Amino acid sequence: MNVNIEPTWQQVLQEEFDKPYFEQLTTFVRQEYAAGTCYPPGRLIFNAFNLCPFNKVKVVLIGQDPYHGPGQAHGLCFSVNDGVQFPPSLRNIFKEINDDLGVEIPFSGNLTRWAQQGVLLLNATLTVRAHQAGSHQGKGWEQFTDAVIRILNERCNNLVFILWGSYAQKKGAIVDRSRHLVLTSVHPSPLSAHAGFFGNHHFSKANAYLQQNGVDAIEW
Repeated sequence: MNVNIEPTWQQVLQEEFDKPYFEQLTTFVRQEYAAGTCYPPGRLIFNAFNLCPFNKVKVVLIGQDPYHGPGQAHGLCFSVNDGVQFPPSLRNIFKEINDDLGVEIPFSGNLTRWAQQGVLLLNATLTVRAHQAGSHQGKGWEQFTDAVIRILNERCNNLVFILWGSYAQKKGAIVDRSRHLVLTSVHPSPLSAHAGFFGNHHFSKANAYLQQNGVDAIEW
């Protein structure tokens, strides 16, 4: 398969790209994008990987599905384009960063700056049909992103995996806690944020772990 993805990821994921399920997934995604509006734009499907090369990953943050409204999704979990109103979960993420680290809440919900520092903002499913949440689930993306997590777990050391909510925690269950820091809490959604997301101090804990292992902290 000819996938337009950053070279270090191309190398470690080539085996996945060559598997029959990925060929079937590619056919499905192409048909969906040809038939109607899907998100993110095609050129940004692998944006999380292109902004954060494999050998630069420090933190892995796992989301579930891209935003399915106009102009929101750009290939990074929880992130929205400049000028787009903050979705509720992202607003709560910024509130926790403010409480945890004293960092002012930014004007933009675009998390590209995190990705460029080594935060892999990985959705479990990388595409979605407009206005239809979960419409591309069960088509192969989950198998692909499971492979991404497995490869990071096996080939890297001292990464931080941030797993918010039961879905992300189940997906990250394979991570070796003796080699990596795994931070878990409820999801930042308004439905659950007050039940343990606020006050989890994941951002300061992640930075402390990175620095203890000789890695530069993230400017959240």
